[in-house]
Amino acid sequence: MNRKTLFPALACALLVFSMLGCGTTNHLQSIQLSSSNTSEAVTGTISVGIDGPAVGPVQLYAWGNYSSGKTRLLANEPVQYQISITPDMPESGELATPPDTMELNVNGLLTATPPFVCTWVNSAVPPATTPAWGIGGSYTVTATYLGFTSPPVFVAVASAAGIAGSTNPTGECGPQ
Repeated sequence: MNRKTLFPALACALLVFSMLGCGTTNHLQSIQLSSSNTSEAVTGTISVGIDGPAVGPVQLYAWGNYSSGKTRLLANEPVQYQISITPDMPESGELATPPDTMELNVNGLLTATPPFVCTWVNSAVPPATTPAWGIGGSYTVTATYLGFTSPPVFVAVASAAGIAGSTNPTGECGPQ
């Protein structure tokens, strides 16, 4: 090899090695579930029903959070969604394992199914005339992608009427 070819060969090798670091600062760091496909709005608790304020079905979307600070909707990616009973909830006894009052399809669509239930609990006591809602039982939905699992989204079921009384005169199931 002569000097005329050695210098360009070394310059090319240096260029190749310097390019190896390009793009490595943008790797997936976590994933998040959202009920929005336009922004990574954190979804903590949702209510799925069949009519009224908790109209179903509800679509969940997985978002990727990258080391560059950017987020990206993981559309058309092999995201796996899982649903389970939320442990340690006092009234989760109404909910069966595997879930039989809620269906989660492979694309993250949640749909209320029979037998219909209301897992919202009204803890208001007279003389109050409006409900004070808390969740008595829920499902937990997570998504997994490339070894990352999202924080859970809690799903209260509002597919049946609530208990009517002086603090819930219209028999609502959950907050409006």
